Amino acid sequence: MVYCSIFAGQGAQVPGMGKDLSEADDRLMALFDKANTVLGFDLKKMCFEGPAEELTKSNICQPAIFVTSYAAYLALQGKKNVPFACAAGLSLGEWGALCAAGVLDFESTLKVLEARGRFMQEACEAQPSGMIAIVGASAEQLGALCEKTGCTVANVNSAAQQVLSGSKDAIAAAAACAKELGIKRAIPLATAGAFHSRFMASAREKLAPVLDSVEFKSPKMPVLSNITGKPHSSDPGQIKAMMLEQVTGTTNWAADVEAAKSLGCTSFVEFGPGKVLSGLIKKIDPDLETLNVGDIPSLEATVAAI
Repeated sequence: MVYCSIFAGQGAQVPGMGKDLSEADDRLMALFDKANTVLGFDLKKMCFEGPAEELTKSNICQPAIFVTSYAAYLALQGKKNVPFACAAGLSLGEWGALCAAGVLDFESTLKVLEARGRFMQEACEAQPSGMIAIVGASAEQLGALCEKTGCTVANVNSAAQQVLSGSKDAIAAAAACAKELGIKRAIPLATAGAFHSRFMASAREKLAPVLDSVEFKSPKMPVLSNITGKPHSSDPGQIKAMMLEQVTGTTNWAADVEAAKSLGCTSFVEFGPGKVLSGLIKKIDPDLETLNVGDIPSLEATVAAI
């Protein structure tokens, strides 16, 4: 087997995440304690206990999922040192992949994600907007839907599933228009706003100086870019530019999975709460193996399977 490490994105958060792994490993508990020190608030308590309403706020959710996912990655590597061929993640998860590849250190990644989440939350509150999942649309139907409503493609999750971003009115129009176009399903999502679209332009602008304040290094293993669907450049400056573009650009998860396959990957290990990425991978290619590490039972199962 050739393995790709993948890191969960926003929306995977759940109270209790990371708790049992950390209670079983002092090194991981220290990771959460370090996060508290870096961030200046009790992220560990929010991860372990909630409440869910606080955990869903972008400035809390993004660092929380990152710390949990990175802890899960270290937990597996502590049990079995898997030689991953590459790393990837969906949206905020791409930052976890970059950290695992040594592009940023743990503290810098935390600093970036707290700011990224805060700026994205501010952008959501400044302009009412939203997202809608489109299932079973042809390229022609999707194009017509965007043209009629003004929505744009935020995520390409698989050939059969895309997510659109737009104003609140545009999202409502897309739900109605999808039926007229004969699209199988259109599901408005419970997001704070229109991520990966022009509505995040202010967040992108505010994030630029934050990225300039931390050190980016060349990756120790290939990290797949959401924007290009290909491995990031070895040039730290190019990686920084791509991660800034990712705030407003389309995230192409389907292309990342295909890129991992082209690197020889036949098995994907998802780190963090939930199995959202594993489910998307199975829709892209049912023959690919998916494993996950989010708690002790899944860690033990993955160690046994590898």
